[in-house]
Formats: sequence, C-alpha cells, structure tokens
Amino acid sequence: MGSALKARAAAVRNGQRPPTRAELEAASRRTVPDIIRPGLDVLFIGINPGLYTAAVGRHFGRPGNRFWPALNASGLLRRPLSPFDSDRLLESNLGITNLVGRATATAAELGRGELRRAAKRLERKLLRYRPRQAAFLGLGLYREAFDRPDAGVGPRPEMIGRTRLWVFPNPSGLNAHFQVRDYARMFRLLRQPRPASAGPRPTKRR
Repeated sequence: MGSALKARAAAVRNGQRPPTRAELEAASRRTVPDIIRPGLDVLFIGINPGLYTAAVGRHFGRPGNRFWPALNASGLLRRPLSPFDSDRLLESNLGITNLVGRATATAAELGRGELRRAAKRLERKLLRYRPRQAAFLGLGLYREAFDRPDAGVGPRPEMIGRTRLWVFPNPSGLNAHFQVRDYARMFRLLRQPRPASAGPRPTKRR
C-alpha cells in the first residue's frame, strides 16, 4: 500500500473522513478487535459489526448509533468517549466484544446455526475472562442465539459461570423505539459496587 493510500485509510480509522462505498464493500467479513481483559465490571456484547463499523475499525462506529452517547450519559465512564478513543474503555473497567466476529451489511445475514455456534464460543469467552456482568445489546440476538424465545429486556435469571447477564435493545439508530435517554437509563442499572473481595482491578491483557 502506498503512502497516499495508507494516509486515506488512517483518516477513516481516525474519524477524519467517512468511508467510501468501495471501502464499505471491502469491509465485508472483517472483524473488529475485542476490548477485553479479565475481571471487567461490564462486558458489552454486540451482534456483529456492520460494514461502517468494520471499515473504521471501531465498535459501534456508525454515526447515529446510540451506544456511545448513552454510555457517556450513564455514569459508567471515568471520562466521555467516542468510538475513536474506545480503547480507553478499559480505564473504566468496561469492554466490548461481538457475538459474531464477521461484518455484514445487516444482522439478517446471520443464520440461526451461526448464531448458536457463536453463542457457544461466547460462553467459553465469558468463562475465560470472568466479567462480573455481560450486557447483550440486542433482544432478538439473545433470544435466537441462546434459544430463549421468551427473554425480555433487563436482568436474566441464568448466569454463565459467575457472570450476571443483562439484555438490552439494539442501540442502532434504526431502532426507533428507544432513544439515548432510554439506553442511558438502562445502562445505569449496571452501576453496581464492586465487592470488597474483588481486590484490585487486573492489569491490561491483549
């Protein structure tokens, strides 16, 4: 890749310009690295990256997505963040992963079998990293992937290991039923004090 192309790609990753249609098409099946380490207070779990998110390489990177404005209003963060400084989530002992790693234009491209297999992989990830809470960002995602057709929004009675599970609506800007204030209110439910026995927060691990 020439220096000019590298500079254009860096401008997309840094939010200095939006990706072109060709760059969006090229982002199909890309993955976005997890922001994760052992012992997080909350691990947010998306369905899978959209093409815009994959093109910029940042979780919930599409303009209009309500995740970052809601998180900034929730009181969970030490400082306000945008998709483009999302690596600093770990400073607040929060993280992000996706159920399915590959990017698609829409989540409808993910079949039931793929979601069920991804759920098994995610269970292993939660057992390995042991977050105190895991928040699924998509009610339909949780129902389909974990075969819980009657699941509703809020805390779940089941756990994975010692991780408490929550289910919230998809924060996509296409979801007209919930606004930033609604997500912020739901995210505030995750503000639970760390148990005294938890000890110091673990060091960063990649």
